[in-house]
Amino acid sequence: MVDLARSGGRYYATVLCAGFDALVNERANQMTWPRGQMRYNLATLAELRVFRPLSYVLELDGRQHRTEAMLVAVGNGPSFGGGLRITEGALLDDGMLDVVVIKPMSRGGLVRTYPKLFKGTHTTHPAYEHHRVRQVTVACPGITTYADGERFGPLPMTVECAPGALTVFA
Repeated sequence: MVDLARSGGRYYATVLCAGFDALVNERANQMTWPRGQMRYNLATLAELRVFRPLSYVLELDGRQHRTEAMLVAVGNGPSFGGGLRITEGALLDDGMLDVVVIKPMSRGGLVRTYPKLFKGTHTTHPAYEHHRVRQVTVACPGITTYADGERFGPLPMTVECAPGALTVFA
């Protein structure tokens, strides 16, 4: 049995992204060329050129938290997007969600930190913040979330852990 993350009647298995990463997905989905991973690379560069930190209001198990951030990720599992380990340490069967906040950093800092996401070594960066919760509400104007790589829905959104919601047969 593994957990799923649930928002209303919708579920996802790995990570919901809400911020820079979601805006890159939105941009890439509007592009017709090139195909494959290069589309996301170009979308990342284009978004990086114009991106500014966003103002979030989070409710973490009932505690309100206001912050400026590059992104907020709500993980049931540790990775998304071809192995980016944004919610490093998240477990699929612990009954908890892992909420990662990446605080504002320079464009250069973001570019230098990006390769660390593939190994999960970004967790020591001073802009990294991690919370373990059963439920989170994320609010930020103008952001549409992506979960498991698919367009999921607009913020504000409440996500809760659905423990043991999926039975996996080996």
